[in-house]
Amino acid sequence: QVQLVESGGGLVQAGDSLRLSCAASERTFFNYAMGWFRQTPGKEREFVAAINWVARTSYAESVKGRFTISRDDAKTTVYLQMNSLKPEDTAVYVCALVYSRTTDVPTQTYDYHYWGQGTQVTVSS
Repeated sequence: QVQLVESGGGLVQAGDSLRLSCAASERTFFNYAMGWFRQTPGKEREFVAAINWVARTSYAESVKGRFTISRDDAKTTVYLQMNSLKPEDTAVYVCALVYSRTTDVPTQTYDYHYWGQGTQVTVSS
């Protein structure tokens, strides 16, 4: 069982920055990919960004150029640096992990096996 804990959410103004962190409870002995999704009421869970075991990344078009995903393998932790935040970025951000040996980057909710509780990001105008 893998547990994921997100942190770094908060209330900011448009144009500000936040860095989200997601740490796994245990270091893994397997290759893995980790990603970020966001959820707002009345909308489907939306893919934001992901990074796989060979450090390839994928971003949603809506955040490309503003968000950067990175990882710390020693801590089994993934980060999401969010710059130039917009009100439409407001959501609960949830991280996810899947063990994977492939070189592609998983971007679908059904690709992931483990999920965190989420952290609230609110961007005011």
